[in-house]
Amino acid sequence: MAQVDFYVLDRVGEQARNTLACKLAEKAWRLENTIHIHTMTRADAEHLDALLWTFRDGSFVPHELAGSGNDAPITIGYGPSAVEARDLLITLCDEIPSFADTFPRVAELVTSDESCRKKGRLRYAAYRDQGHTIETHKL
Repeated sequence: MAQVDFYVLDRVGEQARNTLACKLAEKAWRLENTIHIHTMTRADAEHLDALLWTFRDGSFVPHELAGSGNDAPITIGYGPSAVEARDLLITLCDEIPSFADTFPRVAELVTSDESCRKKGRLRYAAYRDQGHTIETHKL
């Protein structure tokens, strides 16, 4: 079973979620972990790809879109296609990706807008019912 960490932000909007995803990916990479960030659409993945270069002055976070053929420590993917398991899955999806259970750690990012919280609660219940270890971090 995976360790699932829910990061609950006191801010609203996808930009807050995306920025936190970048910060978590950078921190995990500096700790020598491999990371996959999963989004809902190709446009979301491409936006995050660009954001990883600009979210912080002087940031350098080696990454690539999944399937690019390189071997970057951070990949960004979207949709239902499965990905190779890594140390950490950061999910920006409304539902749990079908391959989430192949990762030892999962980070779920939830903003304070009601729609995001409601979907986060459903994912929390699903992880709990599957027997995962869950921890919540209020930011």
